Amino acid sequence: MKNLINFFCFICLLGLNNTKIYAQKTVNNSKDKPENYKKRSPIYDYSEQKLNNIDTIPDFVSKSNKLKITGIIYESDGVTPAKDVMLFIHQTDENGNFELKRQNKKRYVHHRGWVKTDSDGRYTFYTFVPGSYIYGSDFKQIHPIIKEPSKPEYKIETFLFDDDPLLTEDCREKIKNTNGLKRILKLDKKEGLFVTERDIILGKENIVD
Repeated sequence: MKNLINFFCFICLLGLNNTKIYAQKTVNNSKDKPENYKKRSPIYDYSEQKLNNIDTIPDFVSKSNKLKITGIIYESDGVTPAKDVMLFIHQTDENGNFELKRQNKKRYVHHRGWVKTDSDGRYTFYTFVPGSYIYGSDFKQIHPIIKEPSKPEYKIETFLFDDDPLLTEDCREKIKNTNGLKRILKLDKKEGLFVTERDIILGKENIVD
């Protein structure tokens, strides 16, 4: 009987230890995530328990100009793949409008997505070609935010589109002078889907406010 009691005590103790380990892992996985939901960057507003290197933007299936963006994020040497880097994007709809939603009293852009690079630094987004606002002069563009492990998030310059009529020669020259030509996405169409590549080199991108 005494041995049986000791056995049950051991099982209970083991269960308590496992609970502590699980709780500790949960805290460690979220330690870089700011607690202020309303004011924090949208890069932290993902709902998935674990991000992977592929994501699909809401409404992708229903859009006519479907787009696949792939790329590799490199360390500053431009050679070494950067693992576990988060990339967040958001964009307008096909009419150039930001479709806004609300959750927990915080507004957010509906057409958005998150990825975290794999061991090869690769990422993929399935999205659609955004539009230009009909009454404005904004380019067709996708807005990215980067979050490196153990570093604060930061915005880099928007992804632009080579076939955008607003992207004049003067604009291209200015972009060229800031070493930003890789921002301009050239689209190929394969089996009804536009495809393009956008590699990112950490520490070499122009950071914006």
